[in-house]
Amino acid sequence: MPDPRPPERSERPDRPEVEVRRSARRRRTVSWRREGATVVVSIPASMSRAEERHWVDEALKRLERSDARRKPGRRAGDADLAARADALARAHLDPIAPDGAWPRPASVRWTAPMRTRWASCTPTEGTIRISERLREVPGWVLDHVLVHELVHLREPHHGPAFRAAEAAYPRSERAIGYLEGLSAGAGLEITGTDDADEA
Repeated sequence: MPDPRPPERSERPDRPEVEVRRSARRRRTVSWRREGATVVVSIPASMSRAEERHWVDEALKRLERSDARRKPGRRAGDADLAARADALARAHLDPIAPDGAWPRPASVRWTAPMRTRWASCTPTEGTIRISERLREVPGWVLDHVLVHELVHLREPHHGPAFRAAEAAYPRSERAIGYLEGLSAGAGLEITGTDDADEA
């Protein structure tokens, strides 16, 4: 019978929650999958805690490598981008919204590369524009940018309330570092995700 343990909380903000499920029916095999924001690792009940830690680390490493190879923006159209933004709002922002529902954008679309930012949001119109440069980044980086812009729909400025909401996406800190490195490596003058537009 499976013995699910509660999700592990990590001090690392970029590490997802992990739920380890032990099963007496499993003899040697280990498997893992995502269930929402949680990574579920299924192991034999006979494994030691040290073996469990090894397989949890291994599962997270392999999932991260798989994510890094995936570039969801490469062939995605505006409708795909809007659907991705809605899924991110449901997973990360609705749970922290005072009324249980984060505002949704009127439109989310790709736009020609911008000179000084990766994306922009006009809160008064509910529009989000994502630079075509982000078509080639890993999914978790694109997700951070989308969450950042979604937060602007309720928090127009980058104050403490904005930063607290942005942190609902667990890989934001890593994604910011990725984008800074991308900007520096390409010789771009992009210093941040955006400055919210005010119409």
